Amino acid sequence: MPNSDKVASFSHDQTGFPLDGRHATTNCRDCHETLVFDAAPSDCVACHTDIHQRTVGNDCNRCHTADNWLVDDVQGIHFDNGFPLNGVHTNVSCVACHISETTLRFDRLGNDCISCHATDFQATMSPNHVEAVFSMECTTCHDVFTPGWTSSSLSHDFFPLTMGHAISDCFQCHTNGGFTDTPTACVACHQPEYNATTQPNHRDAGIGTDCAQCHTTAPGWMPARFDDHDQTAFPLRGAHTQTDCVACHADGFAGTPTACVACHQADYDNANSPDHSAAQFPTSCADCHTETAWTPANFDHDDMYFPIYSGNHRNEWDDCRECHTTPGNYALFSCVECHEHDDAADLADEHQGINGYQYLSTACYACHPDGDD
Repeated sequence: MPNSDKVASFSHDQTGFPLDGRHATTNCRDCHETLVFDAAPSDCVACHTDIHQRTVGNDCNRCHTADNWLVDDVQGIHFDNGFPLNGVHTNVSCVACHISETTLRFDRLGNDCISCHATDFQATMSPNHVEAVFSMECTTCHDVFTPGWTSSSLSHDFFPLTMGHAISDCFQCHTNGGFTDTPTACVACHQPEYNATTQPNHRDAGIGTDCAQCHTTAPGWMPARFDDHDQTAFPLRGAHTQTDCVACHADGFAGTPTACVACHQADYDNANSPDHSAAQFPTSCADCHTETAWTPANFDHDDMYFPIYSGNHRNEWDDCRECHTTPGNYALFSCVECHEHDDAADLADEHQGINGYQYLSTACYACHPDGDD
């Protein structure tokens, strides 16, 4: 006979299922009905009826503890499910979102805003979200930390609303009642201003319709500036960078000629040292001058071509046209025009034995490039 004074002792921790909380006071037969102890299941639903009808899974420990059936960490549960209860969502009743035939069912909802707010989206009239094809991701414009549906979190960074664009009436730009596919080109909103501008007349001058090339978003279109003249056929260098626009664009901004004389005819006509017009200098100023200033001019006849200020030809001429006898073409020159008093026959005698001698200016220059005897 066993000693009745002895009490059997057993640690349930050895089974891998510690008896914590309410489990510590539960009658053994509630779980071990057959007394085959190792056949008892360890999953919650084996003992506990799933009153949630399998809408939240079969692991009671995800929401409950062994102490009681109260749910203490609703925030954590929602965070784990990918939908943190932030802002105004922290005060919303569970059944406001989990709408089922019983409040104990928690059928899984989508984490997208529209899962709960489709009615709000469809009913909004100012502006009409449906007709405007707004995004159904409410947080694009609305802040969950702000009561109501104010749009303080709207980010218009794709088209910054700064200065003159800082308008409160969306429909000034979204004129068709829609908020998608609204063009961002300046002229889409500012065609009337472009057409009406007279200082200068943008349309007649052929100025582009990309307002941002010259203007900022400052109200009143001023200040206006055009910094990228390099994109044109006439980059501004040297003294040209300080020139007033209308000095060249007196007749508009389209088709402005780029030839020097188009702006500098008066300078050419008034030049007297030497007299450009009388000497029939070419009107391509860049041949001798830089864009920095008219002087010094980079035309050095003695070093670059033929010594006329030194050597045998010094003080032997009075006018450029004495040698450059072809009007307007200073690439051509004549030696025989000045040396015609020398008898051609005498010159022939002097050049006896000179192979290929000819009484031609080009032949003279070929043998006498410095004008020597």
